[in-house]
Amino acid sequence: MRILLLGARGQLGRALFSALCRDYPHWQVTALGRAACDITDPGALIGALNRHQPDVILNGAAYTAVDLAEAKPELAERINHQAVALLAWEASARGALLVHFSTDYVFDGSGSDPWCEADAPSPLNVYGASKLAGEQVIRALCPHHLIVRTSWLYGGEGSYFARTILRRANEGQPLEVVADQWGAPTQVDWLATSVLLALPQVVKAPDKGGLYHLCPAGETSWHGFASALVEESCRLGLLARPVPIKPIPSANWPQAARRPLNSRLDCRRFATVFGIQIPAWEVLMSRWLASQCEGG
Repeated sequence: MRILLLGARGQLGRALFSALCRDYPHWQVTALGRAACDITDPGALIGALNRHQPDVILNGAAYTAVDLAEAKPELAERINHQAVALLAWEASARGALLVHFSTDYVFDGSGSDPWCEADAPSPLNVYGASKLAGEQVIRALCPHHLIVRTSWLYGGEGSYFARTILRRANEGQPLEVVADQWGAPTQVDWLATSVLLALPQVVKAPDKGGLYHLCPAGETSWHGFASALVEESCRLGLLARPVPIKPIPSANWPQAARRPLNSRLDCRRFATVFGIQIPAWEVLMSRWLASQCEGG
């Protein structure tokens, strides 16, 4: 099976490439970062597809700067929607499976029940709107697709909430963290591994494709996640001592983009269709922190 991984230098792209190399050495994998294939450049994208003739396209490329997107809506639209439209069209024309990643931010965060795939999206910010537009154009143009919505990604390369919390805690800085936004932190390597477990099933049985939610089991707030990170890091010896973490409402932490208060996702469909057991977010967090002790 020929796999073309786009966005291979980003947080998710690196995790996907690592899992592909580790678990699927028999697959023919080509991994391209933005320098090798900018998906907003039609010539570059079509050229890469012509050269590599993939059976499966893994799209790890996205514009994910949620707050900056409010000031640069055209850029978010170009990467998360317009480029994805071309990718969907080309994948369909070539008979390739398109695997794409989306976000809990397509929802408005109302209520407290977990969102399921059939619930109507209503994004609060430019980033969420651009990701929803990308989903919709894939579903319209490319019948053979797998779209995975996830939430609160951490781990791997780059800057993200968990890394920031641990850095500031290590510096002994007291923390203030939002306590009224709820969801499930998703460890990026687990996400990549889980999606790749589902991939061969969708290739063999295209009717298993479609839209899915995937994040760990359970729920917490950003404050709960930060508290758990610090507590477990102290237990493992990653931190010498705990730091105070003050819970605050979202109104006390103003940001350019509004965030949904309820980012809970119902992932039962993914677990049932693909026969994959979904662990608790605390378990994955502990494993990730333990890997940091080992230099992983």
